[in-house]
Amino acid sequence: MNILGVSALYHDSAAALVKNGEIIAAAQEERFSRKKHDDRLPIGAIAYCLDAAGIKSGQTLDAVVFYDKPITKFTRLLTTLTERAPRGFSVFQAAVPAWVKDKGWVGAVLERALGRQGVSVGQFYFPEHHVSHAASAFYPSPFPEAAVLTMDGVGEWACSSIAVGEGHELKMLVEQRFPHSLGLLYSAFTYFTGFKVNSGEYKLMGLAPYGQPRFVEKIRKELIQIREDGSLWLNPDYFGFLDGFTMTNEKFSRLFGGPPRPAESEISSREMDLAASIQAVTEEVVLKMARYARALTGKSRLCLAGGVALNCVANGKLLRSGLFEDLWIQPASGDAGGALGSALYVWHQVLGKPRSVVPGRDAMKGSLLGPSYPRDSISEFLTKNQIPHQEYRGEARETFLAKALADGKVVGMLQGRMEFGPRALGNRSILADPRDPKMQSGLNLSTKFRESFRPFAPIVLQEDVADYFEKVKESPYMLLVDQVKSSRCLPRRGDEEKLPLTEWVNRPRSDLPAVTHVDYSARIQTVDQERNPRLHRLLQEFKKLTGCPVLVNTSFNVRSEPIVCTPEDAYVCFMRTGIDVLALDDFVLLKNEQPLWEETANWREEFGLD
Repeated sequence: MNILGVSALYHDSAAALVKNGEIIAAAQEERFSRKKHDDRLPIGAIAYCLDAAGIKSGQTLDAVVFYDKPITKFTRLLTTLTERAPRGFSVFQAAVPAWVKDKGWVGAVLERALGRQGVSVGQFYFPEHHVSHAASAFYPSPFPEAAVLTMDGVGEWACSSIAVGEGHELKMLVEQRFPHSLGLLYSAFTYFTGFKVNSGEYKLMGLAPYGQPRFVEKIRKELIQIREDGSLWLNPDYFGFLDGFTMTNEKFSRLFGGPPRPAESEISSREMDLAASIQAVTEEVVLKMARYARALTGKSRLCLAGGVALNCVANGKLLRSGLFEDLWIQPASGDAGGALGSALYVWHQVLGKPRSVVPGRDAMKGSLLGPSYPRDSISEFLTKNQIPHQEYRGEARETFLAKALADGKVVGMLQGRMEFGPRALGNRSILADPRDPKMQSGLNLSTKFRESFRPFAPIVLQEDVADYFEKVKESPYMLLVDQVKSSRCLPRRGDEEKLPLTEWVNRPRSDLPAVTHVDYSARIQTVDQERNPRLHRLLQEFKKLTGCPVLVNTSFNVRSEPIVCTPEDAYVCFMRTGIDVLALDDFVLLKNEQPLWEETANWREEFGLD
């Protein structure tokens, strides 16, 4: 039985295909359209999923599942704007055309789109938004039973929820309703500090260690009431998202000493302190929600999903709290993952199909669920375009790349299936030597073309993680932040907060300077033989040469560009940036052997601000 799950029309559209309970394929639309956070119907992602499952023109999909209930969501929009009338009329005017055209008729829109591909639909389903999130967290997890916590901006009415999963059954227990949303609160600070909502939240998280949480009490006093069970109340007087087009209003600006920071302007100590403060408040709420979930469900394991579950710092604090014996976080925790969760929900909960759990092994296949490109297609691309290259068979490629990395080269990697979710996990990655104190600034400025303060993540051999980091034992999806071992850290000099941001960033803090953040933390990905054998082998080869089983891993893209999907995408990014070596599976390209790269237009204007 083939079930297609779809998330679309808000942000991060995606499709996923589940066949007889097995996850066959999943991908975000942005990787095909090349539009970051693409919210349109995921035509490219759907076509890929159908192809991966072998579903051809003339066949019928047993079920198509949309990840939320559009009519319920529209009801919430109308109710909210009516309550705020007449101030919300301009928002109403802007929103209605989209609902009349697509959002209110999702089933019909999907049926027409699939019909154009020659595929018919047996049955449509519309689970609630947070049900889809909860299903994406529990069903692929390695736990036979668990508490499930979901947190995001808003679905239909729910902004967070607690559920319990047992076997193939998922039961929703409690929810926090709009507008009292932890996700929207965090996004309000994202907007106010000059970053893009639904895109720049991870920047706010990365900025937080530079600041002091001096606004925490002001946030607690004026903006939010936090109860012991993690439920909360937001003061609507300070926010613009209820009846306007901005997340905050003038009263919010007065509270924090001036208007929002203009995008791309200098980051001041105010923005650093705001980031530190909202991060501290977020961690407090997450811990209280988790504690209540433990008490409510009695389960010793916890699954997480929703956009807030991508806050790796909060996840790390939750792990270290000891509230649960173990955590499992959906690697595509945002709206994209709702496509997968909705399909799994129909298979297990609606149809009552049993769930097979292998202890210690999740069902996500390393989240490597996107397209791969066979040797012949890569070879044809290189030959047709007369691109100089060498082919390395077997372990010879890992040996060559490890030597290049040890020599200080930056390597772009496209291999196997593309990752599902926002993290590059080694198959669409840029890799580098973490021991080089100049690597962080070099990658940010000449390769990623992004803000200098942003940290990079380490990948480390699973078997060596305890030698480098304090608590994390396994983190295959780069969703946990931990402290670098104190024995590897350099002492603070005491003048850090007086330094310009660029100098603070570039000052070494450990023997892994390129991946150690200013608070001595790192967002870790552990690599094991089972999930990614070639990446594991590369780390082993690098360790043989250097004694270090750690590499820098950042996504293969430039700022505001979606992560590369195809060999063509990878080659263009390689030629536009400071990447020295490109691996397209077994084919290796050296920058100094490539023909002169020329473009008639400023390619960076293709991509808006992220």
